[in-house]
Amino acid sequence: MSLRESLEPIFNRLPAVASPEGHVHFKNKLMWTLGILVLYFALANIPLFGLSSDSIDLFEQYRAFFAGASGSLMLLGIGPIVTASIVLQLLVGADVIKLNMSDPADQAFFQGAQKFMVFVMIVLEALPQIVGGYIQPDVGVASALGVTPSIVTGIIFVQICIGGILILFMDEIVSKWGIGSGVGLFIVAGVSQQIVTGLFNWGIDTTGLPIGILPKWIYIVQNVGLDYIATSEGVMFLLIRGGILALISTVAIFLIVVFAESTRIEIPLAHSAVRGARGRFPVKLIYASVLPMILVRALQANLQMIGLLLSGRGI
Repeated sequence: MSLRESLEPIFNRLPAVASPEGHVHFKNKLMWTLGILVLYFALANIPLFGLSSDSIDLFEQYRAFFAGASGSLMLLGIGPIVTASIVLQLLVGADVIKLNMSDPADQAFFQGAQKFMVFVMIVLEALPQIVGGYIQPDVGVASALGVTPSIVTGIIFVQICIGGILILFMDEIVSKWGIGSGVGLFIVAGVSQQIVTGLFNWGIDTTGLPIGILPKWIYIVQNVGLDYIATSEGVMFLLIRGGILALISTVAIFLIVVFAESTRIEIPLAHSAVRGARGRFPVKLIYASVLPMILVRALQANLQMIGLLLSGRGI
């Protein structure tokens, strides 16, 4: 029995979201998508039980790509899904795993292998953070429960794995029953949340100013004199600390991306069998979209995590 024949029964037994038997109405797709979006935001705001405030999120600087939220059930975000996809694509592309992606049987095997690899990556991305000491248990919680901190650490590990599994099936639900891809939905949701928070957050930063741009402007109007704002120093204050430059940059980048995404390059075509028959084939200017950036950031994040763990061990 070959390795593939041994693995296929395992892949077939993996839990999966049932595919729709017929056409899914747009209204139902919209409801499923909105439901998963609400569930995602809810899970992203549920903190990990027993997590210490001294814990370090290794993927904090990659949240725009990995979605999720620090210290929550969505700690891993879409990292395991993207990493599993990278590993399998490399193995198939290098013919280490020989698959014909035009064959339905090979496609089913690839999808099963990808899901199995996601489960593996959930453990491989959660366990090193705990073993490396970046995710630490709350000693107070352990004392209140009458258990050792290692027990609380195990509970945290289980919660992280549950969150990773949930986001996997949420992605599968959106892909089969919703609109678009769950991975893209979670990224957009995370970025949108950051934009809304950056606009309306009334919290105070270390400089004494509100974090959100609109509350910051209200504070400046109420507490900073117009004489100071009219000076060159005041203008720089508004541009940098007032968030005007950040807002202009964000809007400009958004408009540039929308323009580039909507731009098509028309390639002229000529029919060899019919003389005079000509046509044009439109190709997107940004054909690959943001997928290469996500894949590169996922690879970078995993290499950085491995490097930090080895550095912590003195290697």
